[in-house]
Amino acid sequence: MLVAHTTVRNKHSEPLAFCTFACYASPNSIKKRVIICMNRKFAWVILALFVIGLGGSAMLWKYRKQVVRPAAAAYTATTLRSQAESNAATGYTLPVPSAYNLTSTHPGSVVSVEYDSYDYAGNGNAVVKTAYVYLPYSYDETDTETKYDIIYLMHGWGGEAGRYLLGEGAVIKNTLDHMIENGEVKPVIAVSPSFYNENTGTDFSSSVSAFRAFYREFENDLMPAVEGRFCTYAEGTSQEELAASRDHRAFGGFSLGSVTTWLQFCENSKYIRYFLPMSGSCWYYGGYGDFRIEQNADHLEEVIRDNDLEGKGYFIYFAVGTNDSVKGQSLDFADELLSRTDTFSPEHFVFYQKEGGYHDRNAAQEFIYNALPLFFGGSAAQGSGERTDVTVEEYFNINTRISDVMTDEAFGEYGRLIFPVNDGYYSGSTLGNLSLTWYSHIDPNKTVEIANYMKSHALAGDTIFYDIYTEEEKAADPSKRDTGLFFFKGNPGARFAICNAGGGMVYVGAMHDSFPHALELSKLGYNAFALIYRPGGQTACEDLARAISFIFEHADELKIDTSCYSLWGGSAGARMAAWLGSYGTAAFGEADYPQAGAVIMQYTGLSEVTGNEPPTYNCVGTSDGIASYRTMENRITRIAANGTDTEIEVFSGLPHGFGLGTGTVAEGWINNAVAFWERQMNNE
Repeated sequence: MLVAHTTVRNKHSEPLAFCTFACYASPNSIKKRVIICMNRKFAWVILALFVIGLGGSAMLWKYRKQVVRPAAAAYTATTLRSQAESNAATGYTLPVPSAYNLTSTHPGSVVSVEYDSYDYAGNGNAVVKTAYVYLPYSYDETDTETKYDIIYLMHGWGGEAGRYLLGEGAVIKNTLDHMIENGEVKPVIAVSPSFYNENTGTDFSSSVSAFRAFYREFENDLMPAVEGRFCTYAEGTSQEELAASRDHRAFGGFSLGSVTTWLQFCENSKYIRYFLPMSGSCWYYGGYGDFRIEQNADHLEEVIRDNDLEGKGYFIYFAVGTNDSVKGQSLDFADELLSRTDTFSPEHFVFYQKEGGYHDRNAAQEFIYNALPLFFGGSAAQGSGERTDVTVEEYFNINTRISDVMTDEAFGEYGRLIFPVNDGYYSGSTLGNLSLTWYSHIDPNKTVEIANYMKSHALAGDTIFYDIYTEEEKAADPSKRDTGLFFFKGNPGARFAICNAGGGMVYVGAMHDSFPHALELSKLGYNAFALIYRPGGQTACEDLARAISFIFEHADELKIDTSCYSLWGGSAGARMAAWLGSYGTAAFGEADYPQAGAVIMQYTGLSEVTGNEPPTYNCVGTSDGIASYRTMENRITRIAANGTDTEIEVFSGLPHGFGLGTGTVAEGWINNAVAFWERQMNNE
């Protein structure tokens, strides 16, 4: 089946239609069908009423992903950090890098554990239950010396054992793999049990009875069964030995699993130091609709006092999504606890929200991603290895002169390459009034953000610029001095992309057409490079071929994964990406390196199709006077006819050179392009 996707949107960024052209090729015919979906707001209203009426978070996991298109992150890491620092106990969560949804290069395994237990909520009869256990890649059952931290994760109403590790929960397993691989968290064991005896959902009242009794099962049966088999810090399975290892144990849960987590704090804090309640308050007293906020907060203080938790240590990471349908109880309970600063100080309690987060698996995944490094931080999180983040300071603003950025001593000799070397193609003296020939919708705030990002990373000791030619090569051809790669670092071991700005093959408009793209890709965890190249079709492609060669030859030093890399470009830069994707590096004087896994192209009128194109994504505006959207649609159709995956987005009324399209109908297209690239990764 050959597939080409087209999306057309109006000025309000609302899809007019999602059209999928699926071509079924046979020896005699090609059939086409077009599916046009309803306006997504109307669909979401109907779906929300359906889900709320049923009350099942498991069903929300299942249905929401089919209707709602992922939105761009509402906050940058810098914004989130500044908000959190204004109150050390509160803030917004950081988004999970999209690459973390995919299988890592060092995946862990999931095994099932059967254990004997009892019907603690009912007649007390003996039962046999199953839990699923995640073991990190490094785990070796023959190695009894290496010890592992452990976290137990409980599902919500209607869930089952394995919810966090199997099926849709596999993305959480993948997230654990990547976090461990990148040193964000130490190798950790994760357990996904159930409070249901039959491992299947029951009515709400019975579910409440089941989770209220779970603490007894955890203490008497589950914990000894799991930690008697796997190498945790527990020296044995007696209550004393399990209690002695509490500093290496965490418990978390979502929805009714969150309520279970609060009860674990009340009943089993002697075994557990770290707690991750997600979207649900404490119901030690009361229940749903009768939350008894103050009484439950009083009881938590009693637990802390009676068990000397201040001395033993404890930490609670409480979280909820800002669009969570049941967020009210969480917000009220968090407000109450935060008001009791003598007990619930930032050392012991924090409350974080996922901006735009719903009552679903995506929220749970993000909360786990943010909390685990605070529980069991790895080398990167603790600062003893790779630094995963740099605080971006505000060195520049919209009134900063462009010349001052170019000559800033933090950048050295490469500062002059941040803006076009051929200064006849840009105007404006400050970051706020930069104008680039042939480009539209330049975002001054993004320009300032990029300049501050570069300086902050440079001063932190990061290498943000790489020469791609040797001094001998530059001496032989001085024009090669005007080339190089700006590096926007993602996660260690993540895949890479090269972004190529346009400029009519006479200059490089990187500040609008490649730096912003590279920065956004790095925020998603990918390692992104922005190429500064020599004008001219041949020389530009030679420089891109050299850049690919440089990255492959220095992959270990750069800490990147070279498989299924992507080439990005706008206008003339899109032609470069397409040509290297189709013809390869050997055609431009370098060794024959692997073909790109995806080519991402914006607003270019390239029409040629060689039959050797990689999977290709395009986007363009209908009012582009330089690159006709019809030409791009025609090329995409022809590439798809060759059996290659393609996608194109056409934006109503947009002119040439809109870049990220901030504030336009195109805003968010980069997320679709990343999803397209990730689809190719999954198809490897």
